[in-house]
Amino acid sequence: MMKPGRLIRTAVLLLAAAALAQELGKPEAERTWHGRVLGVPYDFRWPTWQRIRDAYWNPGDPRILTDRVVGVGWSVNIAQLIPRLREAYVTLSDR
Repeated sequence: MMKPGRLIRTAVLLLAAAALAQELGKPEAERTWHGRVLGVPYDFRWPTWQRIRDAYWNPGDPRILTDRVVGVGWSVNIAQLIPRLREAYVTLSDR
């Protein structure tokens, strides 16, 4: 039986390979190097400080999980996670 960590790494590698194949299958002028494959976001562009900030600290975005800055998968928007964890803690401590 495959260990969970190895299974996750294998899935990420297969998704990355599928994303690369998807981009390379497009005409060169249409390649954006970011998008979704099987519903999972990918981004192979060079990261910018703005995209890094938007992924990891964006109070204006209501999502906790945002598109990853580089690679395949999601990032955690800490600006949304912290208030929700506080709210959950207060709710639990009031019981």
